[in-house]
Amino acid sequence: MDASIHIDKISKSYGNVQALKNINLDIDSGELFGLIGPDGAGKTTLFRLLATLLLPDEGSAKLCEIDSVSEYKKIRTFLGYMPGRFSLYQDLSVIENLNFFATVFNTRIEDNMDMIRDIWLQIEPFKDRLAGKLSGGMKQKLALCCALIHQPKILLLDEPTTGVDSVSRAEFWQMLKGLKKRGITIVVATPYMDEANLCDRVALIQDGEILQVNTPNEIVEQFGKELYSIRSNDNYQTLLDLREFNSTHSVFLFGQSLHYTDIHNEAPIDELKTYLESKGRAEIKIEKIKPSIEDCFMELSTKSIEHE
Repeated sequence: MDASIHIDKISKSYGNVQALKNINLDIDSGELFGLIGPDGAGKTTLFRLLATLLLPDEGSAKLCEIDSVSEYKKIRTFLGYMPGRFSLYQDLSVIENLNFFATVFNTRIEDNMDMIRDIWLQIEPFKDRLAGKLSGGMKQKLALCCALIHQPKILLLDEPTTGVDSVSRAEFWQMLKGLKKRGITIVVATPYMDEANLCDRVALIQDGEILQVNTPNEIVEQFGKELYSIRSNDNYQTLLDLREFNSTHSVFLFGQSLHYTDIHNEAPIDELKTYLESKGRAEIKIEKIKPSIEDCFMELSTKSIEHE
């Protein structure tokens, strides 16, 4: 079965709030695709539309070449959906939850063990524990098992690694790579920019609009300016100072440093240092660095605002 996703000019509003604005997106069959953006960007709304839980105001979506509105019952038979919040029954045990979801899809755990075996082996020691008593990482694995119990062709994962530790995040992505080898189309929504590099392609989304769709490497390669890391004895005040500098193109706080681009391709480093020293800054360090996905996202977001 062709397990592609085709989204054509989809829009969705909640009252006066437009959550999605004319979204166009094609996801290939068997692709591990990332929907990357902050909270409120529209990721969950798009997932709920694809999962046939919401109706679009405009536009259409096809999953496996089947329309999500007119044939929603058919889509639910081959779609796996893991919502952002843990939505399993917390007063049922691990095995009871899994049996319940197998029954919903008119199947049995035994018939689908090959699909979930690698994940099940990690949670089987806790099979009699109540789901509400599991750790965040174990809840995540149980939810994934339940989403896979009917052997779906398309898997939608809405912020699956939010709130879990870094080790569980790494384990989860290893599981997804294993599932991808089975030919499942996997779409992961995440606010974590570093997870973009684990996807075949990504769509950067902000305020209900797709900013760019490409491979992570190609997005970074298209970053149009030289990028600089700047540190001083007071990074926050340096941020305010650089916003007033006459050749600043963009400047953002990134961890323990500032990421800076200039209106010129090459920043006038000596002039920058002299300017910051005149503002009372000390221990100034400026170095050229390679951009990340997050830098690209910030640049594209700025351009989007400027064009409004």
